[in-house]
Amino acid sequence: MNATGKVLRLAAMGAAAGVLVAGIALPAVGGAGVGLVSAVKDVGLEPRDLPEPPLAQVSVVQDVKGREIARFYEQYREVVPLDEMADVMKTAIISIEDYRYYEHGPIDIEGTLRALARNMQAGGVAQGGSSITQQYVKQVLLNSADTEAEKNKALEASYARKLNELRYAMGVEKKYSKDEILEKYLNIAYFGAGAYGVEAAAKRFFGVGASRLTLPQAATLAGAVQDPNATDPNLGKTHRDRLLKRRNVVLDRMAELGKITAAEAAKAKATKLGYKGTKLPGGCESSKYPYFCVYVRNEILNNSDFGRTAKDRLRFLNRGGLTIRTTIDPSMQAAADAAIRKWVNPSDNPVAAEALVQPGTGAIRAMAASRPYGTRKTRKEMSYNLVADAAHGGGIGFQAGSTFKTFTLLTALKQGMKINDGFSVGAGYTAPGASAFRNCAGGSIGDPGHTVTNDEGSPGWLTLQTGTWHSVNTFFMELERRVGLCEVVKTAKSLGIHRSDGGALQEFETFTLGINEMDPVTVANAYAAIGARGKYCAPMAISRITDSTGKTTDYRPKCRQALDPEVADAAAHVLSGVLTKGTMAAVGGIGRDAGGKTGTNDNSSSAWFAGFTPDLAGAVSLGDPRGTSKYKLNGVTIGGRYYGEVFGASVPGPIWKDTMLKALSGVPATKFAPLDPSFGGCGQSCRPVAPPPDDTPVEIRLD
Repeated sequence: MNATGKVLRLAAMGAAAGVLVAGIALPAVGGAGVGLVSAVKDVGLEPRDLPEPPLAQVSVVQDVKGREIARFYEQYREVVPLDEMADVMKTAIISIEDYRYYEHGPIDIEGTLRALARNMQAGGVAQGGSSITQQYVKQVLLNSADTEAEKNKALEASYARKLNELRYAMGVEKKYSKDEILEKYLNIAYFGAGAYGVEAAAKRFFGVGASRLTLPQAATLAGAVQDPNATDPNLGKTHRDRLLKRRNVVLDRMAELGKITAAEAAKAKATKLGYKGTKLPGGCESSKYPYFCVYVRNEILNNSDFGRTAKDRLRFLNRGGLTIRTTIDPSMQAAADAAIRKWVNPSDNPVAAEALVQPGTGAIRAMAASRPYGTRKTRKEMSYNLVADAAHGGGIGFQAGSTFKTFTLLTALKQGMKINDGFSVGAGYTAPGASAFRNCAGGSIGDPGHTVTNDEGSPGWLTLQTGTWHSVNTFFMELERRVGLCEVVKTAKSLGIHRSDGGALQEFETFTLGINEMDPVTVANAYAAIGARGKYCAPMAISRITDSTGKTTDYRPKCRQALDPEVADAAAHVLSGVLTKGTMAAVGGIGRDAGGKTGTNDNSSSAWFAGFTPDLAGAVSLGDPRGTSKYKLNGVTIGGRYYGEVFGASVPGPIWKDTMLKALSGVPATKFAPLDPSFGGCGQSCRPVAPPPDDTPVEIRLD
C-alpha cells in the first residue's frame, strides 16, 4: 500500500472511532493529503509547545574539601549526553521501541494503524503504538505531575490523552533533532529498581556507566522500559525471569532487523542476566556523617533562602541536581568520632553527642554521637538527630545544666562588674520573695518555698572568678537576682540560645542552672561567640550550592556583634580558669588558650561540657534518651567504666579535651585577647583577702 493509501485508511479508521489521529507524519499527498490536513485542523491537531521542567536529578552533598558525603533525590538519575551512551544501547532501544524512528515524524503511521485497529476491537486504548517521541512526551507529563490525580491523567487510557500527546509530539519534533529527542528519552525513562535514565540504570543493574554497556546489557535495559515494574530485577526471581525473557525478545528483534547477526544474538542470549543490584548511593543512613547529613537536609527544607514554600524547597533538594558544598571538616569529624568512641559505647544506655563550631563564622565542623543513626527499630540506632534541635531533625535535647551560668557571668560583666567582684553566699539559697525574680514579661516568679543547694563548690566569699571556677549554685542564684533574670535571658538569646524542641525558653529563677533542654550545636555556637570576642554567627552548614545549569550561589556567615569584645575577653579569662583551677582541673587543659564550663543537672540526670578556643568551640552532652528523670547517670557503666555519679567533668569534659587535642593538631594556636584592665580587680567597695594556695591575690567586693 502506498503512502496515500495508508493515510486514507488511517483517516477512515480514526473517523470511525470518533477521532482523527494520523497523517501528520507525512506531507500532503494529492487530494487525499489536502483533505486529511483539513480534517487535522478541524480537530485541533496542531503542534503544541511541551513545557519541559528540568529533569529530577540527584543532588550531591560534599564536605568542606569537596568530597561526596551524601546524595538526595526523588528519582535517582544522572543525566548524560548521547555521546556518552554506548551505540549498542541506542540501537537496542530503537529496535524494540521504534525501529523506524529516524524515518517517520512525530508518529509512526504503521505502528499507529496496528494500535488503532487493536484499540477499536478492544473498545479502548489497549495498545500504545507510540513513537519514541510520544513516549518522551508521556514521560515529561508524568514527571511534571505533582498530584496523584495529575499522574493518573498522564497515564489514563483515553483518546483525549493520545491526542494531547500527539500535539505535544508534533511540537517536540519541530523543536529538536531526532538525536536530541533520543537523548532526552533515554535520560528520562524509568528502567526499574529505582533507576531513572540510562546512566543510573547501567550503574544500578550492571555496575558500569552507560558508555560501557555490552550487547546483552543494552538489550536488557531496552527491554526493561516497556513495563519496568513487572521486570524489576530487584523484586525477586520471578521478575528477573521476566526481564531475561524480555531481553531475549530484544535480541531477536535486533537480529531480525539486521542490527546484529543471528550468531551474536545467540551468544548474547546464552549469557546470564548479570544483574548486580549495585546499591544506590544517597540518604543520610548511608552517609559517613549521618547526623550532619540530617542537619543539612533539614536546613534546606526549613530555610526560606532555599525556596518560598516547603514544597519548593523539597523539589529544590530532591530534584535540583545540586552540588551542595558544606562546612563539615573530615579531620575534625574524625577527632570527635574517636573521642566519643573512647569514652562511650554504642550499646550504653546513656548517649553522648558533640558538635564543633568555628568561632567567627558559625561553620559547623563536626557532629558526632555515640550511637549510629538509622530508622531500623533497634536499640543501637537513633532515628532522630541527637546533636541538633528539632528544626534540624533533633528531639527535645537534655537540660544544659551549669553551662548556662556563663550567660549570667556575661550579664554581670556587661553591667560593669569586675572579675574579682563578689559577695558571700551560704550552702542553700532561697528567694527572698516572689518579686526577687521577674521574667521578661514582668511576672514575679521567685519561689520562696524552694531552696537551691550546692552540688559543687563551697559557700562563703566568692567572686565572679571563683564562683564560676567551682560552679557554686548559690552564688549564681544570687548573681542572677542582682543582674536580673530577664537580662540573663536576653544575653542567652543574643547568643542564639533557644530550646531544642522549639518552644519558648522557660524563664524561672533556676534559669541560670540550665533548666532548659538544649542541643550541642546551639550550645557550642553560643560559646563560639565568646571565642570570637563577642561576634555571634548563626550556625552554618552550607557554604555553596551549584545547580544543574552550573549557576553557583555562595552563602556567607550571618554574624553580628552580640557582646562588647572586652566583655567576651573578660569572660574568656574567667572561663579559662575552669580548666586549670576549677571543676575541670583534674581533666586539665589542651595546651593552648581555652575556656569552658561544666554542666551537671540535679541528681546527674544529664551532664555537659562546653568549651572554646579562638579557633574552635565544642559542646558535649550526655544523657539517657529513654528519659533523664527516670534514668539518671548514677551507678551506671559507660564505656566500660563504672560511675557512681556522673558530672560534667566525668565524661563530657574528657570527650571535649580529646576531641580538641586531635581536631586542633596542626592548627596554629590563637591566643585570647588580654583582659581589659577595666575588668581587673574589683569595684570601689572591696577588701583584700588571704591569698589562695597559688599566691594569686584576690579581692572580694563587700555587700
